[in-house]
Amino acid sequence: MYEVRQRIGASAAYQQGLYGQQTGIAVLDSGIFLHGDFTSGENRIRFFKDFVKGRTVPYDNNGHGTHIAGIIAGSGAASRGRYMGIAPLSHLIVLKVLDEKGNGSVEDVCRGIEWVVQNGKRYQIRIMNISVGAKVKDRFLESRMLVNAVEYAWDHGLIVVAAAGNNGPEAMSITAPGTSRKIITVGAAPEHLYEKQPEIGCSFSGRGPTNECVCKPDVVAPGFRICSCSHRPEEVYTVRSGTSMAAPVVSGGIALLLNKYPDMTNKDVKLCLRKSALPLHLPRSYQGWGMFHIPECLDGRCRR
Repeated sequence: MYEVRQRIGASAAYQQGLYGQQTGIAVLDSGIFLHGDFTSGENRIRFFKDFVKGRTVPYDNNGHGTHIAGIIAGSGAASRGRYMGIAPLSHLIVLKVLDEKGNGSVEDVCRGIEWVVQNGKRYQIRIMNISVGAKVKDRFLESRMLVNAVEYAWDHGLIVVAAAGNNGPEAMSITAPGTSRKIITVGAAPEHLYEKQPEIGCSFSGRGPTNECVCKPDVVAPGFRICSCSHRPEEVYTVRSGTSMAAPVVSGGIALLLNKYPDMTNKDVKLCLRKSALPLHLPRSYQGWGMFHIPECLDGRCRR
């Protein structure tokens, strides 16, 4: 995570005292383990709801959700800050919609989205991270349901961030709900930019355009071999790759942006990302507008 924070320029926010404080981020995933990076000092897991088994105490029997939450808001307490998340003072509202195998029903995801819309103000939720998806070609009706649900949330003012999916490098491989024209869709940045090697690791990142010829993804962010919180007490941290890991990098970064400009709407944020992304000189179908980069978001140019 230290390397991730460097790549997206997060220190520009930290130098201004922006750590995501008072910003609620809803995470729809496999749940969350009560890891010390969320509970040491102040418990920043403000609410947990289980749409799979109806349990009331936070848990994660898969690990995906805990890893996502750590990228967004882990304090790094168990690693002396090395694996701190992007917005370590933000608070989490965790909705479990995936089971122990990482599978879930579209109905549960849509119920989770509806819950966030109805309870957003109560928990100061500004951002909703969805690192789950469905193949559009194989599950058209379910994909349409997901897209309709996230657009409903977007129309109610939430900033919705979704993963592009891991079905690349073929064209038109973005998964739903990342195919939505409205929301912010995130792909995984190519590693060769940092390792001076041919493209490795992130060829899986979903490519646009969508079936409706919408240009996607919107931006890319680091998503290869990301170290974040584990749901297993014996290992503390673990490494995962995917656009699932890239999306929470952007969600956390947006929380820092909202600290400085709390009056920004979801449309303002998306326009800001478009203006501030660093071009990677790769096809639009892969990089979108470019690499998510926080300093350009904060310097005021995206406000003009």
